[in-house]
Amino acid sequence: MLKKPFLLLASLTLISQSLLATPIKRSDQDIDKEVSHLLSKMTIEEKVGQMTQITLAVILDKGSRETGDGLVIDKEKLKKAIHTYKVGSILNSTATALTVKQWNRLIKEIQDEALQTPNEIPVIYGVDAIHGVTYTKGSTLYPHNIGLAATRNLKLAKATAKATGKELRATGVRWNFDPVLDLGVNPIWSRFSETYGEDTYLTTQMGVGVIQAYEEDGLENTTAVASTMKHFIGYSDPANGKDRTPAYIPDIVLWEKYLPQFKAAVNAGSSSIMINSASVNGIPVHGSKRLLTDLLRGELGFKGLVVTDWEDVIRLHTRHMVAESPREAVKQAVDAGIDMSMVPKDFSFYELLVDLVKSGDISEERIDKSVSIILKLKYQLGLFDNAYHESEAAQNFGKAEYKNLALKAARESITLLKNDNDILPLPKNAKILLAGPTGNSHAPLNGSWSYSWQGDVEANYPENEKTILDAFQRAVGKKNLITHTYAGFNNEKNYDVNGLIKKAKKADYIVLALGENAYAESPGALDDLNLAKNQMALAQAALSTGKPVIVVLAEGRPRIIKDIVGATKAIVQAYIPGSQGAQAISDVIFGDYNPNGKLPYSYPQFTGDFANYDRVYLSDIQQLTPGDMSYNGYKPQWPFGHGLSYTNFAYSNIKLSSKTLKGDNKLNISVKVTNTGKFEGKESVELYVSDLFASVSPAVKRLKAFKKINLKAGQSKKVNFTISKDDLTFVNPELKRIVEAGEFTLAIGSEKINFHYQF
Repeated sequence: MLKKPFLLLASLTLISQSLLATPIKRSDQDIDKEVSHLLSKMTIEEKVGQMTQITLAVILDKGSRETGDGLVIDKEKLKKAIHTYKVGSILNSTATALTVKQWNRLIKEIQDEALQTPNEIPVIYGVDAIHGVTYTKGSTLYPHNIGLAATRNLKLAKATAKATGKELRATGVRWNFDPVLDLGVNPIWSRFSETYGEDTYLTTQMGVGVIQAYEEDGLENTTAVASTMKHFIGYSDPANGKDRTPAYIPDIVLWEKYLPQFKAAVNAGSSSIMINSASVNGIPVHGSKRLLTDLLRGELGFKGLVVTDWEDVIRLHTRHMVAESPREAVKQAVDAGIDMSMVPKDFSFYELLVDLVKSGDISEERIDKSVSIILKLKYQLGLFDNAYHESEAAQNFGKAEYKNLALKAARESITLLKNDNDILPLPKNAKILLAGPTGNSHAPLNGSWSYSWQGDVEANYPENEKTILDAFQRAVGKKNLITHTYAGFNNEKNYDVNGLIKKAKKADYIVLALGENAYAESPGALDDLNLAKNQMALAQAALSTGKPVIVVLAEGRPRIIKDIVGATKAIVQAYIPGSQGAQAISDVIFGDYNPNGKLPYSYPQFTGDFANYDRVYLSDIQQLTPGDMSYNGYKPQWPFGHGLSYTNFAYSNIKLSSKTLKGDNKLNISVKVTNTGKFEGKESVELYVSDLFASVSPAVKRLKAFKKINLKAGQSKKVNFTISKDDLTFVNPELKRIVEAGEFTLAIGSEKINFHYQF
């Protein structure tokens, strides 16, 4: 009899807390004063607690499972974390997504406890909302970064980030571990899909745009979240391709290709940065004062929060073997420059750091620097004004416009790699055989960080979210669709080649839905980049029927398919397109949308050839016999920037404002682009610069600008670009960025023109 009044009281309490004081916008000077005053009242234990981040599982009831009211927090464990260990931050969720209300309740319980501490310091909660709000039911999932990079549409990338930030803030979480600024240069790496591809300029533009979208409204605003640029630095090119393993990248390359995006992100005002879990040139980044203090703080001028990745402080002892004990590992990481340790499963960091400070091995002054940064971010996010969920933010969750945005992003990401004799789009009145493991599954279309860490739990996906099969049925009708798809990658029915051959007799076309199941981080490790043998066998069976075969790839990295490329009639790269991906794929296949994506990486043809497009000239040389050299060393299946359309574009009449660029002046470039085909379409117009001769071997070419335009059939447009000496620079052996006088080539589409730079 008392249950309903109790629930009503609980609901009213939650509502009242959401209506607490609206976060106040304070000046940096005012916040610094507040922080200084608060810091003066804090004990060493309280300070170290602020530097400690634990995962949610630490405070959950031991037998906690999903119930009608979400996860259950163990009150004693929570008190222990907050009052005994003074924990300042919590992250993560569990394997199953929560509703917004469940998130609100969870964070309320945590903040209720935190605000009972002597100094009433709220907890800052963080998650990885990489392509939409990861752990929340009903959230919208967008293409992964690799797909967003294929759109070449900065406005669109910013819009998806803005929507993600709004939905994340609605849950009560105000700190997002995104964007990923690592370069996608090693396609075997299991986090390749989280990158914006292999190009530094493209990564920089996309990353900065996403940071601006997250933070530009002001962190106190209910539409903003704190961003985290990651993973500083050199994380994405491990020597063996495995996640969290050593990279060997010469400093001159590290500074040239891996540093500019972080420098730009610092200048864009990103609030925090996450560190590379591995080592670079033998030095674990978590223990490198040179990288975290001298470079990041000193040279780049970063003033935000430096957070470790998962368990990476203790791993200086257990994996990198550079610290003789856990205590020494903590000392090395703090001395190097970390502010917060993602411990995350226990309180060992807290215990060891308290001991280090009290013994004098680490000064309290050093701790104060980190704690000041952490407290400042909490003030900026408005947590001291209202640590609970905000009613205004809640109104921004689940809007219909997000679904439309996800569809737009998925459509623009899809890249047409091959289209022999314009076989695509397919007629809707034809008989279509849809076969393959990605054809009737949600996980491959959404990938990692999709309602769970791995994203491979089919039950987590909304019932009304389409698979490719669902979208095809809507497009052509059930009578015209023959299926040979089964959910799951380990179901041998997916690869019943005899069944496929039999069904193909009734079909006009075969669409093979191939690719990868969802994975995140180390569970996605590969030893072989070739597409799985059973999928290749299915493709060969389809080709043996003599029916036209169209391949649709749903994959986070470019799996090698060389053996079937020649015989297939069309190949469509969908990447990991998100919750509206199936509809977008159907729209492209059946002509409701004209594809316009461009590859953000060089699609390899061979397992032993992962050359990037901006290689140096010497990389092009292949020695066939002693003394016999050939310039064919760069031979991808498809090059960076490749992407076809259902129409055609012609480039002409490239012009320069001057044949010489002098000093700090600007050089204006124009080119005429004409849609010579029959359909309206979009084209990414890309400008590349080549330095013909330099004191350091120059890249063959580098992307320096791009603009996306829409042209009707027969329409022409003059596209303008401006470059300066900054676009001609390179890093010298002293690790200084310089420009040298000389001759350069500009290339836009089929057009090329040379100019000189003079001081």
